[in-house]
Amino acid sequence: MIDHVRDLASVREATERLLTAAGALDNAALAAPSRLPGWSRGHVLAHLARNADALVNVLEGRPMYEDAASRESDIERDASRALDVQLADVRNTAERFQHSAAVPADWSRVVVLRNGVTDVAARLPFRRLIEMELHHVDLGLDRELEDLSEEFTAREIDFLTERFSGNAGVPPLTLKAADGRTWRTGRTEGIPQPVTGPAADLMGWLAGRRDGAALEFPGGSLPVLPPL
Repeated sequence: MIDHVRDLASVREATERLLTAAGALDNAALAAPSRLPGWSRGHVLAHLARNADALVNVLEGRPMYEDAASRESDIERDASRALDVQLADVRNTAERFQHSAAVPADWSRVVVLRNGVTDVAARLPFRRLIEMELHHVDLGLDRELEDLSEEFTAREIDFLTERFSGNAGVPPLTLKAADGRTWRTGRTEGIPQPVTGPAADLMGWLAGRRDGAALEFPGGSLPVLPPL
């Protein structure tokens, strides 16, 4: 069962962790590359602020973004700002998200996200938590995928395997974590092949953060996953 209130509390905690870590940077370090190809740390912080605005739009019944081009241009526009401006923007937009989510609403309603993706409103706080946790790692500061909680990692694998489930571009797969947990994803027809390894590496591969070198796959090279 989705507990959006609990997830909102987790988002607040994750936001404070990220802001504390990013607060130790200086402007030169902010302009340095993040772990995301083509993005500086400034791009990551700008994206997090604009994503909070976008989720407020969704909560309040507006389109998430005006269009794909404006989403990208807004991030580029804001990426080179000074550290104090970036941190204030992430904090202020995070507070607006929390405020909007505190308004009484029907959390079972279906909302429309980017690229026509739909979801129930109750899962928006977890979607925001994903942004905070994974992009904290992307900053390349003090946090790795292995530092994320077991609960978050399992839920993120649940989320990503659901995203790829039934996708014609993904062969049938069974993901097996080292602790015995399993997930099914990919095409529904055919015998699924196992992908086995630590949960953090499974999550990292699904989320495009790791190449899967630590995973075992009997078919040789792991399949290339389509973009999220």
